[in-house]
Amino acid sequence: MAIRIVRLGSERKRGEGIRFGTVRRPPRGVPKARHSKENWYDTWLPMLSPSAELMKSARGGTAWNTFTRRFHAEMKRPDAAHLLNALAALSHQTNFSVGCYCEDEEHCHRGILRELLEERGAAIVG
Repeated sequence: MAIRIVRLGSERKRGEGIRFGTVRRPPRGVPKARHSKENWYDTWLPMLSPSAELMKSARGGTAWNTFTRRFHAEMKRPDAAHLLNALAALSHQTNFSVGCYCEDEEHCHRGILRELLEERGAAIVG
């Protein structure tokens, strides 16, 4: 049992399980009924995405180190921290995935989520 960190919209891997979208907004122009069928996500978890304020600052040219620091702070908030703890625990019981739209995980919040989940002892593959 484990978590996969994925790019939303990518082809699903065998045994991937439920796909959680950790994005601020649903995919543009895709009806809600097609989110799962088109490999976006099965369930939306926007509380694990960067805040609208943080995203706005990132589009304004915020350095990656600053973005990372601020996102870590957001994930320390009780609602996000409890959810991360729950996902880490669930990773030892079932397969599922979390993801974002970004092409490059190294400059995407899903890479930071990977680190935060690993810190909590999550089982992660890939």
